[in-house]
Amino acid sequence: MSRAICIVSPGNLAFTPRVLKEADALHEAGYAVTAVVCDRTAALRPFDDAMAASVPWKVVRVPPPAGERAFRQAAEGAARLLLAAGGRLPVALAARAYGGPLAPLRRAACEVPADLYIGHYVIGLAAAAVAAGQRGAMLGFDAEDYHAGEGTPFAQNLVRSLEGALMPSCRHATAAAPLIGDAYAAHYGVTPTTVLNVFPLAMAPAAPAPPLAQRPAGEPLRAYWFSQTVGLDRGLQPFIQAMARTRMPVTLDIRGDNRWGHGERLVELARELGIAERVRLLPTAPPEEMVRLAAPYDIGLSLETDVSDNRRFCLTNKIFTYLLAGVPVLLSDTPAQRALAPDLGAAARVISLSDPGAIAATLDGLAGSPQARIDASACAWRLGRDRYNWEVEKASLLGSVARAFEARRVAA
Repeated sequence: MSRAICIVSPGNLAFTPRVLKEADALHEAGYAVTAVVCDRTAALRPFDDAMAASVPWKVVRVPPPAGERAFRQAAEGAARLLLAAGGRLPVALAARAYGGPLAPLRRAACEVPADLYIGHYVIGLAAAAVAAGQRGAMLGFDAEDYHAGEGTPFAQNLVRSLEGALMPSCRHATAAAPLIGDAYAAHYGVTPTTVLNVFPLAMAPAAPAPPLAQRPAGEPLRAYWFSQTVGLDRGLQPFIQAMARTRMPVTLDIRGDNRWGHGERLVELARELGIAERVRLLPTAPPEEMVRLAAPYDIGLSLETDVSDNRRFCLTNKIFTYLLAGVPVLLSDTPAQRALAPDLGAAARVISLSDPGAIAATLDGLAGSPQARIDASACAWRLGRDRYNWEVEKASLLGSVARAFEARRVAA
């Protein structure tokens, strides 16, 4: 029986690490894998070129559609009129109104013969569903986020219309966090397998960085945060406010695209608090370098806010990047991170973003206790090697896919 899989994602290949890891694992397991992705961002094209040339599976890259914004606006107008009249949104209209490179992804996916089409993100799911229907194949979905729990109420309505129609047909489903999976199960009756946003051991440094206790006396506690884009809704302001209250010196390095000038506003906040010299902005870096770049720090920040259900439910790749680097994690008190913290033991500290004073006390506790820092770093290093890495986690993905193919075999 054939074992061909087509992965469909609207993002650039270079900045969709779950697609890369998924395709690698499935290829290694003996599946014939094709990834259909979109060249959404021209600046990422050189990275895509390099990756597409190096991976052992097939890559199909499509350009963003011409006139995408106009088509989306027209579809959005029609969807709003239909909803106002009490009608139900067809999947195709909901997808066009949601926006994204639906048409080129759909055309490209339909040209790839496969037994299982796995959509990533809302538009990837919509395109994969069309291809699966035309080919008489199985449909799958990877929920990296809880899409119905973010954006405007109208956008959430579009997502639920689309996912509500397609998710019950999925024979394979994964989610990036347990609470995201729970939300999908509650809404659509499909229980995704949790596949965390962890990374391969090959990305890790060969040895842990020397802890603060082994560095020259008087060095500060070094904190680190990274993301694709620096934002003002990422929990950094309370942390900077806490830095101004600590007894022990703490520095913060912020890595990410600063295209909107949010980094300067964070530095300005630090300046107002008298600690501008302790906050530094760093440029973006290739995804494959993120673990090694995190390794020199004493603590990594995962400061999710409660601005949406998606942020409350998610477990981002930051957490597992830090652990693989041997760096303990400061977690904001969201439901998902609070649930994870006991499993991380000494490698995690949970804080409330509403209480900079308590954050400062937590930082002073780490900075002032060499043994606490040693224990936290050792625990993070051990967790990164024994549990939170792709070599362990990919078994969950492969198990879900294998069950889908076995069910198809039995049904045949």
